[in-house]
Amino acid sequence: MISKKMEGLVKNSSVIRAMFEEGKKMMAIYGADNVYDFSLGNPSVEPPVEVKNAIIDVLNSEKQGDVHGYPVNAGFEDVREAIAQSINHKYDTKFHADNIVMTVGAAGGLNVILKTLLNPMDEVITFAPFFGEYRNYVSNFDGVLVAITPNTATFQPNLKEFEEKINAKTKAVIVNTPNNPTGVVYSEETIKEMAAILERKQKELNTSIYLISDEPYRELAYDGVEVPYLTKYYANTVVGYSYSKSLSLPGERIGYLVIPDELDDSDDVKAAASVATRILGFVNAPSLMQRAVAKCLDASVDVEIYNRNRELLYNSLVEYGIECIKPQGAFYLFIKALEEDDVAFAAKAKEHNILIVPGSSFGCPGYCRIAYCVDYAMIQRSLPHFKALAEEYKK
Repeated sequence: MISKKMEGLVKNSSVIRAMFEEGKKMMAIYGADNVYDFSLGNPSVEPPVEVKNAIIDVLNSEKQGDVHGYPVNAGFEDVREAIAQSINHKYDTKFHADNIVMTVGAAGGLNVILKTLLNPMDEVITFAPFFGEYRNYVSNFDGVLVAITPNTATFQPNLKEFEEKINAKTKAVIVNTPNNPTGVVYSEETIKEMAAILERKQKELNTSIYLISDEPYRELAYDGVEVPYLTKYYANTVVGYSYSKSLSLPGERIGYLVIPDELDDSDDVKAAASVATRILGFVNAPSLMQRAVAKCLDASVDVEIYNRNRELLYNSLVEYGIECIKPQGAFYLFIKALEEDDVAFAAKAKEHNILIVPGSSFGCPGYCRIAYCVDYAMIQRSLPHFKALAEEYKK
């Protein structure tokens, strides 16, 4: 028999993945062009040509041990140094190889740092709406996830409640900006106020509270919006990054953690994170992809493709009477459901062959997420169906 913990996880398995799999079944029935699957944040934009060339170059030019063998747990030192220098150039920081731990994507990185930091019953605060897997990542290490009530006016963090809920059990805070599912970028003003609160609480409670910045969407920002680099605002910040979206490589599972020297107990945290990546079973991030991304640090996907999708879908849905904050980043719209029950609304959308994810999955009932990292033509085909859905609620 499987464990009791896994019984619950299987029963409550990812709604996003379930919708994605349901979409495959519907396509077999109705045809791929007649199903409008906005469920999964799976990039539709091809990786930059530099990535393919880099992989080929690595395979053709590197020694076998540097391509297919084990590096040290934290990753190849020259790769980590190259990444550190790239971050320094972009954000005016002062990192070096020892501040970088290569990870199996951002999800792997989050599990590594949570394994490193959490004792049983330690609390981790995050802001609703939030990526639903945070619940599982924290639970993996017997921590407790504390969700701050969403500010549905702007979807900036509710900092008053945040300050009230920090206590002696608070070990970490997870922020995700640009945000999944809203697409909102947390403003510099918000980050500064959050950092000030954390500084006060650390002194008041005589403890260390770590801010974990989950950043797979950092490069996906529109209209010239700046995404603050959080290590510059709060010393106890760890950054988790992934190339899944910036280079359209979600299946390659490659990313990194930034663990600054200024972090409390930095040397211990860096050492523990390197061990955590091994004992969690990752061993190390994929060697080939470490080498490849190090050659593509200035490459990026064409964000204008996502922006074109954003403009078409946002403007059309607002015209149909569907409320939504215009996203500043990522590739999601977080729409207000046209009835109180977001699960029922998503089910009604499915009757129109539209697949969207209920906001309850993100700790924010009454809303639904639309992932617009899809083909532009599919969005065009879907619009009459969104319009029909909206008109059904007007009757």
